[in-house]
Amino acid sequence: MSVRQGLLALLAQEPMYGARLRSEFEARTGGTWPLNVGQVYTTLARLERDGLVEAVGADDDGRISYRLTRTGRAEVARWWISPVDRETTPRDELVIKLALAVTVDGVDVNRVVQTQRTATLRHLQDLTRLKQRATTHLESDKDDGGVDLAWLLVLENLIYAGEAEVRWLDHVEARLIREASRPRRQPRAIPTTDGEGSGAAGAPSGQHDSISTTLRGAP
Repeated sequence: MSVRQGLLALLAQEPMYGARLRSEFEARTGGTWPLNVGQVYTTLARLERDGLVEAVGADDDGRISYRLTRTGRAEVARWWISPVDRETTPRDELVIKLALAVTVDGVDVNRVVQTQRTATLRHLQDLTRLKQRATTHLESDKDDGGVDLAWLLVLENLIYAGEAEVRWLDHVEARLIREASRPRRQPRAIPTTDGEGSGAAGAPSGQHDSISTTLRGAP
């Protein structure tokens, strides 16, 4: 999620000061990704440094508003028509936890999976209730400038992500059952800096490097 691009998109409508930018951002995303004022003003300072926004003076309360420069408007226009980068793999705590759990002795991996599934299903129930409310509000024909629709889209994205996580956890559990029924394999020696060893445990030589390279989108 790019705070930088989000603030530029909001400023494309009209000049705003930092606190209002934060309020508008959170209203349009349902507060899913809360910002603090310090973060907003730090980002504005960088945007001003890069020539994308400029200060337009202070109001009676001393709040300085910012507006887009011509370069800033061009930046927003490019953002709307450019795909979001999916080649850089974000860190996912759950994936990291399970990847480590299956490699660390003494961890009850099945319990980790079951605990997470229960929590995710509970979260999905909460999101579904919020979606029902948001849908009702959207269908009430009140003109809110698209805020209800924006919030509904965010909720639906979170619901789809939660459902996908549950399916993945089901897959992990099935995989663990299959692996438990297979004969134990002798681990391969882990290579050292002086070249000893025959390769990383459980993976053909070079496989992890090639996967990492693909996910990073490196040439």
